[in-house]
Order: sequence, then structure tokens, then C-alpha cells
Amino acid sequence: MKAVKVPRIIVRHELRLMVSLVLWLARRTHGVGGGTAFGYARGEGAVMFGFAFVCVVETVVMSVLLLKWPTVHAVVLFLDVYTVVIVVALHAANVVRPHVLDPDSGTLRIRRAVHVDLRIPLERIASVRRELRMSHERADGELNVEVGSQTTVTLELTEPVTHVAFFGRRREVRVVRFHADEPDALVRALTTGRRAARAQGPAPYPGG
Repeated sequence: MKAVKVPRIIVRHELRLMVSLVLWLARRTHGVGGGTAFGYARGEGAVMFGFAFVCVVETVVMSVLLLKWPTVHAVVLFLDVYTVVIVVALHAANVVRPHVLDPDSGTLRIRRAVHVDLRIPLERIASVRRELRMSHERADGELNVEVGSQTTVTLELTEPVTHVAFFGRRREVRVVRFHADEPDALVRALTTGRRAARAQGPAPYPGG
């Protein structure tokens, strides 16, 4: 990857986080449309807010310690406050960008904040099951979308789909594991959606 692309990707990532924060404050979601949303943020919400609290405490302490050095104080204060905003925005992105099952378009959209956004045609899903996993090893053809170091749903595909990583690396995956707050409900809805998709026939793969 060209070095010039890295700052652009990072800036775009943080802009999306800020948009997610605004949506969260407005109690709105992103990209759900006529589909059914399945959340995944509950599993680590407390951890995120705990981390944000620690950052706030650190901000206050550093602000007091650096009062005699106004320039350093201003720089550190800005960085500390920005860190708190980013942490809260990450949680917001998890909340406002849920997984989306849309039988009308024949797709399951698996997301993780603004880092992962994978669309899977329902007719490519060979099997779906609830499967709690607390540890994951990287393997060719597999994607683990963990929340709180765990996944609760496993998909096996008849054909691979393309996952685009944070910095643009593309790879084909045939097994996808991800977390959902209500895995049983998602598995039931996905099973029903797959049957409907098979009855309608194959749909074109979204996004190439």
C-alpha cells in the first residue's frame, strides 16, 4: 500500500466514527433500511465506558499536573479529550452500525463498528449455527469478527465472499464467525431468510 493512502484511510475512519457519534446521540442507526437489525455492542459496552472513565480521570490528573506549563498543558489536554471522544465514538459505532438481515435484498450484512462491513448473499450460506467461541486462531479462508474476544454465530458458505480489511487488503473467506447479542434470534431469522432466498432464486452478489 502506498504510504500516502494510510493517512487518508485513518482520516476517513475517524470521520466515520464522528458520524456514528452524532447518530448515537440522535438515537438513529446506519444502514438498516427495511432490514432487521441485530446488535452486538452489549458484550463490551461496560468495558468501553470503563476505559472512557479511566481516560477522563487521566485527563483531569494530567491537567492539574501540567498547569505550570501552559503549552504542554494545552497539547496534552487536547490529546486526552480527543482520546475520550474516540473511545465513546467507537462504542457509538458499535451501537448504530448493527448486523442487518435483509431478506428482500437477499443479504446478511455483518459489521463491527466502522472496521468491518461484509455483505453475504443468503443463498451462499450453507449452514448457520450458534457456536460460542472464546479463542480464535487465524486461518486461511476464515474471518473472525470478535466482540469482547468472543463470537457466538458461525456461518459456512458454499462460495467465498471477499472481505476488505481496514487498510484495503482483500481476501476470500468461506467461514465467518461473529458475535450477536441475541444469537438464537439471529440464527432463527437467518434460517427463515435463507429459505425465502432459495425460493426466489439467486441474487447478484452485492459489492462485487
